Amino acid sequence: MRISDLIIMGLRNLSRRKARTALTVVGMVIGTISIVVMVSIGIGMNETFTKSVMENGSMTIISIYKDSYVENENGNYQSIEQKMNDALVEQIKDIEHVDAVTPIYNKYVQLTSGKYQSGMELIAMDCAAMPKFGFPELKEGEYPTAENNQIILIGAEAMRDFYYFSGRTVKQKTIELGKDKVSFTFQEYQVNEKKKPVTVTLNNYALFAETQDYRYNYCSYIDLEYFKSLYTKYAATLKAEDRKKALASLENYEEIRINVDNMKNVMDVQKTIEAMGYKCESDMQYLNSMLETSNMLQMVLGAIGLVAMLVSAINIANTMVMSIYERTKEIGIMKVLGCYIRDIKKLFLFESGMIGLIGGTLGIGCSYLASYYINKYGGNLLSSIMPGGGYYTEEGAKFSQIPIWLPLAATLFAIVVGVLAGYIPARRATKISAIEAMKTDG
Repeated sequence: MRISDLIIMGLRNLSRRKARTALTVVGMVIGTISIVVMVSIGIGMNETFTKSVMENGSMTIISIYKDSYVENENGNYQSIEQKMNDALVEQIKDIEHVDAVTPIYNKYVQLTSGKYQSGMELIAMDCAAMPKFGFPELKEGEYPTAENNQIILIGAEAMRDFYYFSGRTVKQKTIELGKDKVSFTFQEYQVNEKKKPVTVTLNNYALFAETQDYRYNYCSYIDLEYFKSLYTKYAATLKAEDRKKALASLENYEEIRINVDNMKNVMDVQKTIEAMGYKCESDMQYLNSMLETSNMLQMVLGAIGLVAMLVSAINIANTMVMSIYERTKEIGIMKVLGCYIRDIKKLFLFESGMIGLIGGTLGIGCSYLASYYINKYGGNLLSSIMPGGGYYTEEGAKFSQIPIWLPLAATLFAIVVGVLAGYIPARRATKISAIEAMKTDG
C-alpha cells in the first residue's frame, strides 16, 4: 500500500466517525494543555525565582556576621558573637578561589541640613575592594582610591525624607547635594558636654545611580581607614567609659564580606570557612535549597500533566478498539484482497497518530492562550507557592513560560502517545481471521 493511499484511507476513516474522533481529539487537547501548561509554570517559576534572587544580590558573595545564629542541640536557634579581626581577614585571603575580602563596619549616622534632619546607614569597607563587589555605576563623582580615600559614596535615595517639627506639623524636604549643605554626626554614644562634636560635611562625595538594590539606594559607603580616623576622633569626644566601648568596637568587625572568583566555587569556600569555626551566609546556599524545592514543584506539575496525558492515551486506545470492532468486515476484505498485515497495522497506527497530532497541535495553541491568562491573572496565587513565599518575586513576573522546544516536544509526545495507545488495537486488528471477519454483519 502506497503512503498516499494510507493517508487518504486513514483520514477518510477518521472523518466517517466525526463525533467520536472529535471527542477523542478533545481529550488529547486537554492532555496536551495540561502537560504544556504545567511544565511551562514549572519553568516560569524556576526562571523567575532564579532571576529575582540573582538580581537581589551577587551569587559570588559570602558574608560572615559578628552577630549570627546557630542551631543548638534542642533544635532552637541561639545568638552567638563571632570574633573577627585582621588576622581572620588575612587567613581568608589565603583560601583558594577567594578573589577579594573586606572587613565592614556598619553605623547609623544622623544627617543635618539646616533645621532639617534625617538618618543614614553608613557602611565602611576597603575602597580597593569595592569594584570586586558589584557596585553600581556612579551618577556623579568617582570612587574613592588609596590616594583619595575621603570620597563618600551616597545612595541614590539617601537624601530623601529630611524633616523638622514645626509646631504640631512635620515638614519634609528632599535634599540636593551641591545645593544644600549636608553634614553627618555619629550618635552611638552621647558626646561629652565639654567636647565639641565631630561633624563631617558632605563636600567630597559621589552619587550612586538609582538601582533596584536597596543597599545602594538607601545606604552610603566610606573607606575603611577614613572611617576609622573619623570614628577615633568621635571616640575622643566621649566620656571615659563610652570611649572605651567605642574604641573596643573597632577591634571586632561587624562583617567580613568575601567575593569568590566563580559562583560554582562559593559553596566550597563557604564550607572551608565553616570548617574554621565561623558561621557564614551566601545567596548561593539559599538559592540551592530553594531551587531544589522549585525543581520538586516542577516535577509535581509535570506529573499532573502526564496523568492527564495518560487519560487521553486510554481514551485513544478505547476509540481504536471500538473502531476495530465496527470495521471487522473491512479488515477481512483488506486481507482477502491481499493487503499485507503490516499495512493494516500501519493504517490503524496512522489513525491513532493523527488523533495525537491534531489534538497536540490544537492543545499547543490553547496552551499559549492559557499561559497568557495565567501570567495576567494568576500571579498572586503562584507567587504564594513559590520558594520563599514570593518574597523574591518581582512585579509583572512571567510565571508561565513556553520555550520554543516545549511545543515541539509536546506535539511529538502527543503523536508518540497516540501511536503507542493505538499499537495494541492495531495489533489486534492484524490477528482477526479473514474468514471470520467476512461472516460478520459489520
